[in-house]
Amino acid sequence: MSLQLPSGVRVDAPLLPGSETILSHDALAFLAKLHRAFEARRQELLRTRTARQARFDAGEMPGFLAETAAIRSGDWKIAPLPRALECRRVEITGPVERKMIINAFNSGADSYMSDFEDSNSPNWENQIQGQINLHEAIRRQIHYTNEAGKEYRLNEKIATLQIRPRGWHLDEKHVTVDGQRVSGGIFDFALVFFHNAKEQIARGAGPFFYLPKLESHLEARLWNEIFVMAQDELGIPRGTIKATVLIETILATFEMEEILYELREHSAGLNAGRWDYIFSCIKKFRKNKNFCLANRAAITMEVPFMRAYALALVQACHKRGAPAMGGMSALIPIKGDPQANEKALSGVRHDKRRDATDGFDGGWVAHPGLVGIAMEEFVAVLGKAPNQWQKQVEGAFGPANWLDFRPEAPITEAGLRGNINVGIHYLGSWLAGNGCVPIHNLMEDAATAEISRSQVWQWVVSPKGILDDGRKIDAAMVRALIPEELGKVKTTVTAQGENTDTYDQAARIFEEMSLSADYPEFLTLPLYEAMK
Repeated sequence: MSLQLPSGVRVDAPLLPGSETILSHDALAFLAKLHRAFEARRQELLRTRTARQARFDAGEMPGFLAETAAIRSGDWKIAPLPRALECRRVEITGPVERKMIINAFNSGADSYMSDFEDSNSPNWENQIQGQINLHEAIRRQIHYTNEAGKEYRLNEKIATLQIRPRGWHLDEKHVTVDGQRVSGGIFDFALVFFHNAKEQIARGAGPFFYLPKLESHLEARLWNEIFVMAQDELGIPRGTIKATVLIETILATFEMEEILYELREHSAGLNAGRWDYIFSCIKKFRKNKNFCLANRAAITMEVPFMRAYALALVQACHKRGAPAMGGMSALIPIKGDPQANEKALSGVRHDKRRDATDGFDGGWVAHPGLVGIAMEEFVAVLGKAPNQWQKQVEGAFGPANWLDFRPEAPITEAGLRGNINVGIHYLGSWLAGNGCVPIHNLMEDAATAEISRSQVWQWVVSPKGILDDGRKIDAAMVRALIPEELGKVKTTVTAQGENTDTYDQAARIFEEMSLSADYPEFLTLPLYEAMK
């Protein structure tokens, strides 16, 4: 099997069964056209991120942009949404793995966000097989049979599909155009859009997307211009694409209305991406001696800075006629322990009840077994209404709220060990090709691994990184704990019948990233380079 490649396009990867459909000449020519039009801008925006980070490292703090004040004070709304996006009370998320796709579509959720990003390990097989899986699922041709002979097929009624491509910082190293790597996000978007947009339109639901890790309205503007060009190229009316932006960076919080404005023709609202948001706060203020968060478990949606961010998101969205989506509840059902299971389910209920009461129009879960519970809590508030776009949040939110980083305590040895354990466990699974991993009864993805290694790094460098027993966290302490936690991880993984081959490498990478003099921007960048 060989591919017919357009001029300037190179694919340096094995051709998997079905690749010829996804990597067709015309699809790759479409990808190349988007790359040539927008790659220089992506690189410019990434350099802007680096320059802003240097200013934060020097002590600057973010604020509202003076040049966009007219947008924040203006009287405008996003474009009307299609019926398929009016009701999103429960959204389920997960990687583009075949069985997961079928179970998510059949879960009873209103919407399913199929993920090429944080819950997906982006090796070549996962990316291409994910494209094949979605191509079949959109046409209702997908099926799966497990080793025991159980068959999985789509139900008559399925969730509305939304797709999350990779963030701006990630490349697709296996595909180059004119000798230059293509953007991972443009690669994911271009192929799924080229092959499926017209089919989705004919079926009345799509093409819909989620956009991750934006740090500014200019990054949203780039996506909007890509959408315009993509629609024009395929003869699809402008505004057909709808996209929800994850507000999962502290900087995007200061530009929520501007992000909605840039995408107003294509906007489907905003989502409170809580785990990456915490990671972003640590990352942006990593050299600020006054910044040091407590154990991850203490940073809930009810601490002041997280609650202010969530309410401000609802306020911005509903002011502009846009959906406000609540973030992920990472808890999952626990088999074999009824008491622990009930505690987990109660946590999910509490989380979704708070979101619904605050004005969110829906929220995320990571497991089909939680869809019913989440739905009950939103229906209890919304009744038969598909959403509560009309609900307005009172109050003013800004730097005083969003930069009030508390609590700073407790920081415990158990919390430090937990970060090391989760980090190693997740990295080992990621290197083995699995980006969505149940660990300690939580569904973990790249965002929680980022929090884990970032907190360890900060607790080492910050003068406030002191355990509740008075010991200062330092590199020697972390190095001593890593082999102990690696042993626990291997024991757990072995008991689950899984291979431990990648975990020694994961521990080395975790140590390097947690203790390096210069903070690595994203753990997925060196991991991806180490991946085949």
